[in-house]
Formats: sequence, structure tokens, C-alpha cells
Amino acid sequence: MIKPHGSDELNPLYVSDSAEREALQQEAEGLPSIVVSSATAANAVMLGGGYFNPLTGYMSKADALSVADNMHTASGLFWPTPVLNLIEDAGDIKAGDRIALKDPNVEGNPVLAVMDVEAVEEFSDDDMVAMTQSIYRPAEGEEHIGADTFNSQGKVCLSGPIKVLNYSYFDTEFEGTFKTAVEIRQEIADLGWEKVVAFQTRNPMHLAHEELCHMAMDRLGCDGLVIHMLLGKLKKGDIPADVRDAAIRKMVELYFPENSAMVTGYGFDMLYAGPKEGVLHAVFRQNMGATHFIIGRDHAGVGDHYGAFDAQEIFDNEVPAGALEIEIFRADHTAYSKKLDKVVMMCEAPDHEKDDFVLLSGTKVREMLGKGIAPPKEFSRPEVAQILINYYQSQNS
Repeated sequence: MIKPHGSDELNPLYVSDSAEREALQQEAEGLPSIVVSSATAANAVMLGGGYFNPLTGYMSKADALSVADNMHTASGLFWPTPVLNLIEDAGDIKAGDRIALKDPNVEGNPVLAVMDVEAVEEFSDDDMVAMTQSIYRPAEGEEHIGADTFNSQGKVCLSGPIKVLNYSYFDTEFEGTFKTAVEIRQEIADLGWEKVVAFQTRNPMHLAHEELCHMAMDRLGCDGLVIHMLLGKLKKGDIPADVRDAAIRKMVELYFPENSAMVTGYGFDMLYAGPKEGVLHAVFRQNMGATHFIIGRDHAGVGDHYGAFDAQEIFDNEVPAGALEIEIFRADHTAYSKKLDKVVMMCEAPDHEKDDFVLLSGTKVREMLGKGIAPPKEFSRPEVAQILINYYQSQNS
């Protein structure tokens, strides 16, 4: 099986020993505590599950600036985006303290992790601008949901190792779907899959997405597919994770051979960082055991902010050779060809005009579903469409 990034063995930060975890829970009750941001909590969940291997906690100022600048920590580890615990004010917290990190996304703010603070540092305004520009690449004066979220957390950076005590709301609200990198790696081993392709989604999968996965599996000669859903915070208007989950599971049940596709999810908030986030997605897919990862048009984008293939080109232009073992499957936009009577990558049909494809905008599809109208069979499987119709009509009633 493919090795994790940066180490021979996966290093999940979740405290799996129940006695040790209970002792830490009790200790945390007497520790200084902070309610962290949703982004910081998501980082803890990813660290806990082994997705962010080999990191041992939150990055220091020097590591974060170095990662933003050249995708390497100060010690030389390849890493695409800073993993931070940013706050507005550290108060009395100082280096050497042990503190409890409280969950902002669960009622009552239970303790999510215990942290040994190695440094309390502050980013300057120029530091924040430089990191924002490098990670999100916003134009001057442009609203960018990812950049705005990043800059809303504060400029004080708490760095140091953590021990994770739970997986926030993910393993309770998404029981059976949320899986750690440790669990997925074990399932892949149990299934005997050697070559595995991962597909990232934050939306339901239409026919073109389904066929793209079949295409990748066939062309790469894969034993299995991991459909890996983002379960964390999205943007207004996105379809809830439980609806996506039901739609994707129905598609897999009906249109994939048995034991060829795994439907799972991970607990993280969308960054909307385009190419840099595409690289981060590749890192943690390697950690969960995938050998290949599909990156299509506008991967992890927002609106038309990034170029259509920026998230592919970064692997050619900025990711050093050998930095990752996982390989990228590069996909163009896929759509149903009326000429060929099948789904194709549009770049592989040079003799086609736009009208030769079945193309529907997201707005048009939402309008149809909201009216109880299924999109054409060339766009969406009818069984999947019905689940989405039920959702949209429930919102309109």
C-alpha cells in the first residue's frame, strides 16, 4: 500500500486509548481554555484522523509563513497550506502552558483537544496579506469567501502539539459516512485494493461525475474508488451533506459493481483555495491510502476566481518532483455527447460544438428540481434526481 506523506506509518493524533482519553478529559476541566474557530476545529479533526500526517499539531509563525511562501515548513517538510490555530487575543496564555481547545460547532462547546503551547506569536498585517495572497490569490478589493474566513479568525498564532479527544459533530451526525484516514486505509487493505483512485466532492454527483469516476478507474486499472465527501462548512446554497450522501449512495448501489466503490466523508471546512487546496486534497488522499486522485476543472474553486486548470497546473509548476507519491488523474469537463451517445471529456471531442453536448447550468438544474422536474437522463440518473427533488420541494413547502 502507498506510504503516508512524510513518514512510514500514519500518525493520527486522536487519543485511541480510552483510559488515557478519559484522563485527559478530566485534566482538561481544570486547564485554561479557548473556544477555537471552526477552521481551527476542522484542523484538529483532520490531525486527529491522520489526514494531516506527519504534522503533530498547529504550525508556528515561521512554518506558516514558509509554507505560504514555498509549500515547505521551515524544516523542509512539503506542505501546501498553513495549519493554524489563530485567535484574536491570547490573554494570559503563554509558551509552556497546556490548554483545552473547545469546539465552536457543538452545543456547550465541549473540549475537542488538549494543546501544549510551544509559542504565542502574532502575524503582522503584512504577514496576513502575504499569506492571503499566496494561498487564495484574491484580486485587490475582491470578496473571496476563503480569504475572508482566513482573515476573520485573528492574527495571534498558538503553535504546538495537540491530542485530539473527539471528532466534533462528524462521527455522530454522519455516522457510517465520516471515516478517518486510519479507517479508510484499513478498509482498502481489507478489500485487497492495490490501486485506488479518490474522487473529491462537495456536491451531489450527476451522470458526468459518475462516468468520470468510471473513466478514471478503467484508464488507470484501479481496483477501487473512494468517493470522499466534504462534510464540513460549505457556502450558502450548497446541498446539505446528508442529502448528498443519500444521492451518492443510491448512485453507487445501482451503477457500480459490488465492492468497487466506497462512499465516505471527512470533517473539514472548505477553504476555497483552488490550486493550493487541490494539493492539500492530494496530500490527505495519499494519507488515507489512495494511489491516484482525480482533479478536474476548477477544483476547489469559487465562482470564476481561479483558472479552469490551475489546480492541475500547480502540480507541474510548483509541486517538486517526488514531493508526493500519489498521482493525479487530470480531467476536463465531462458532459453527455449527443453525437456519440455517451459521456465524454469535452477536450477529447474536438469535432463537437457546444450544442452537441447536454449542458445545464447549476441554476437551471436547481430550478427544475425545485419544480419537481427531473433533469434529462443524459444529465442525471433518475433515482438520484428524485432524492434531490424531494429535498428541494421540502425546502419550498
